[in-house]
Amino acid sequence: MKATTIKNLENFTGTILIPVFETYSKSLVPIEFHGVSVSSKVFFGKKDTHYVVEKYDSVHVFIGLGKTIDYKSLKTIFRRISSKQKESFGNNVALFLPEQFKAEQVEAALSGLYLGTYDLGHYKKEKTAHPLLNSDFILQLVSKENYEETAIRAVKIASAQLEVLNLVDLPPNMITPKYLSNWAVESGKKFGFTTEILGQEDSKINNLEAFLSVGKGSDKEPQFVIMNYVPENVDAKTQHVGLVGKGITFDTGGLNIKTTGMVHMKCDMAGGAAVFGAMQLISDLKLSVKVTAIVPCCENSVDSKSFLPSDVIKSYSGYSIEIIDTDAEGRLVLADGLSYLIKNYKPEIIVDIATLTGSSVGTFGYECGALFSNNETISKKLQQSGDAVGERLWPLPLWDVYKQDIESDIADVKNYSGKPVAGAISAAKFLEFFTEEHKAWAHLDVAGVSFGDDEFAKSKHATAYGVHLLTKFIENL
Repeated sequence: MKATTIKNLENFTGTILIPVFETYSKSLVPIEFHGVSVSSKVFFGKKDTHYVVEKYDSVHVFIGLGKTIDYKSLKTIFRRISSKQKESFGNNVALFLPEQFKAEQVEAALSGLYLGTYDLGHYKKEKTAHPLLNSDFILQLVSKENYEETAIRAVKIASAQLEVLNLVDLPPNMITPKYLSNWAVESGKKFGFTTEILGQEDSKINNLEAFLSVGKGSDKEPQFVIMNYVPENVDAKTQHVGLVGKGITFDTGGLNIKTTGMVHMKCDMAGGAAVFGAMQLISDLKLSVKVTAIVPCCENSVDSKSFLPSDVIKSYSGYSIEIIDTDAEGRLVLADGLSYLIKNYKPEIIVDIATLTGSSVGTFGYECGALFSNNETISKKLQQSGDAVGERLWPLPLWDVYKQDIESDIADVKNYSGKPVAGAISAAKFLEFFTEEHKAWAHLDVAGVSFGDDEFAKSKHATAYGVHLLTKFIENL
């Protein structure tokens, strides 16, 4: 989708998208635009409503914004229009931009329109491509200001998020560790970051024992994916950020097999997918920050070779880990990812992201991710970045009193407290153990916000949470 700017609608015929701020239902003054008058009795701009009028050889789609708008709401409103009113999008589409819209609002609206092209029916026999996906489609922006650069940025953001929606929603017999490593290689070639893959043998040589232990029960080869983005004008002042994402392509729970909800466990690589999407977007936007990202990809399955509860395994860091629960596997692959990142790349700032615990969902529901950090500045910047793009975070403590939850009698540390309380916190304390006291680390537990219900499908599906958050955070450093 490309965009161009027009000053007015003179001689225009086609579909016109008209965002409208809310008035009130008994207003005597109708909403008027382009010679079309709409009574408040049928439409007055209430949020999540729209009204369609066909007149002057054009289809006028009035879009209710409500009284005030935030980034996420605006994005969702336009995604809904694009998705639900697909038949209204022909060759000629114009979007009227109210004077109240700034670049951020234009970005949100256009990203939403492009996200509305997503179709969850990947394997349906009958599919119709959204008109916005046509290579020759040009959206006409009706505005006194030129927002064409904003439009380019908006499409890049949505494109990265669409990639993540695909990665998380496609089934686990398609999205294997090898599929993800191939994706990273091809994406790097296209967008400008380098990729190194450590397979089974290379991971053994590098002593990534915690990572390999998780994948022992699967016939799918684990892939330890390392990506590096270096900006064009790198110098001594260029900041270096490290990202680590959990890439469990399917989680049965291992021998501590899940008794509920396993059908949704294709989403357990959503944190890793967010890192993949962020690397695409960071490179596509050509941000001036150096980024190293690691996504350990494997499948936690059940077999005679599966690791056992009460096993003691090694890790890349050299520390030993007592396995209390094989379903607490995400923290094991992240531990090796963090240790490898710190030892070999030494980034100044580290952020890991994972669908890690049901405890975070129990705390925050489906409204925000749990944030843990040992650095107040980093914590606040992550929260501010999340608030700006509608991917919210809220902090939980890393107090030393919780350290006892991961203390082991037989090994250096254990992977699960065994308690029905403070699960997200004890998981974060486990990860902290492997950060070598790094001074600027943050952990994002996004189990409740990466996969869920909304009006765009009948079943739970991906949200692409984290892509824009991580990119915005890095962009604002």
